[in-house]
Amino acid sequence: MEKAPHIPQHLLSEYDLTTFNFDKSYKIVIERVLERGNLEEWRAIFHYYGAEKILETIEWSKQLDERDKAFSRFFLKSDFLDAA
Repeated sequence: MEKAPHIPQHLLSEYDLTTFNFDKSYKIVIERVLERGNLEEWRAIFHYYGAEKILETIEWSKQLDERDKAFSRFFLKSDFLDAA
């Protein structure tokens, strides 16, 4: 199993990250990072979960508003994650 992505405690403040299951709770992690994360955190979830799982979560999510969904789709399909 791959090492869990580095996600700061403040993005998942109500959870104990020492016992948090990043695989079972991937939708929570992806939503939080898409809403509040920085470029480093976006890269972490991209490398851990992959674009397909992130895009699936975007479609499923009731938490993300349409603006966040549209931006996230655009950003994932761009080359910005590989820039800088």
